[in-house]
Amino acid sequence: MGILPVSEQNVFFEGPLSGPWYSKHKTQLLGVLLAAASNFLISVSLSIQKCAHLRLACQTEPKPYYTSKLWWCGIILLVLGEVGNFTAYGFAPIALVAPLGCVSVIGTAFISVLFLKQTMRAADILGGTLAVAGTYLLVTFAPNVPLELTARRVQNNLVSWPFLVYVILEIITFCILLYFYKRKAVKHIMILLMMVALLASLTVIAVKAVASMITLSVKGKMQLTYPVFYIMLILMATSCVFQVKFLNQAMHLYEATAVVPINFVFFTTSAIVSGVIFYQEFQSAALLSVFMFLFGCLLSFLGVFVIARNKKEEHLQVPYIDCGHIPGQKLTGKIQPDSYSSRYGTLNNEDDSVKTQS
Repeated sequence: MGILPVSEQNVFFEGPLSGPWYSKHKTQLLGVLLAAASNFLISVSLSIQKCAHLRLACQTEPKPYYTSKLWWCGIILLVLGEVGNFTAYGFAPIALVAPLGCVSVIGTAFISVLFLKQTMRAADILGGTLAVAGTYLLVTFAPNVPLELTARRVQNNLVSWPFLVYVILEIITFCILLYFYKRKAVKHIMILLMMVALLASLTVIAVKAVASMITLSVKGKMQLTYPVFYIMLILMATSCVFQVKFLNQAMHLYEATAVVPINFVFFTTSAIVSGVIFYQEFQSAALLSVFMFLFGCLLSFLGVFVIARNKKEEHLQVPYIDCGHIPGQKLTGKIQPDSYSSRYGTLNNEDDSVKTQS
């Protein structure tokens, strides 16, 4: 039996894990794995923080949450996850890293079942399946962009006419939304999260630029001496602050089950659009690849909505109030707080007239 030529041997090994494919996509694959692991770490940290709050609420003498070692453990994991997400932008395109935020939603749903003893719903399984299928399509048909994003290229992109038109339209839209929010006191969830998405588009542009320039500098190609690095750093910090402000406002006014899926869709869409305009991430992509990528985004959106749909808010358990700890009271019984009244429940020894008045 003769030995096949090298060109014919490669036909049998040409696959997603073959040598040529891996050498071509290894940097992008590293960004994908880093983003997925970081988002899963974020979901673990959120579950740990929630567990810490539940434990503190069930204590007879509740302590501040910042005194809990478990809560600080969750915060450390959250910081590590966000740092990993930041680093992932230096290795993979925005259009690929941003949709992987669905990993955090899936992870939170399933971790809450394992560790917080919540009920596994059919919607969780269906939503997780849709999101995983969408993630597979995103990774498979993600755009191929140049690996090196230098400071000079960032400077050229900042003054390109497509980005300037995009920024002008974004500023006009943001000012209109801010007018309704401030002057007309319209605090609808769509207005709040649209402002968050507009700020997020600038955030991801700056994050990718800063992360890429730091990555190149670590490799020996110094980029930190360019003024554009510090411009993008300031833009990243400023947009993050205002983004968190409006997102917290939305979380305060509306339930998380409504905020999380809508914010995920808006954030992912704005991130993809900004990546297309600023970094030309789909410039050389085939039409079929673009269609399959968008279909993967749609599956991820549907998965997140299915997981969050009709999911009840979990409230902390309110412990009984011990009358022995109330000054001037000699009773040793306990009173259950009444959330529907301005009073702290009802005593057992109340007379009929007091009951009637209450």
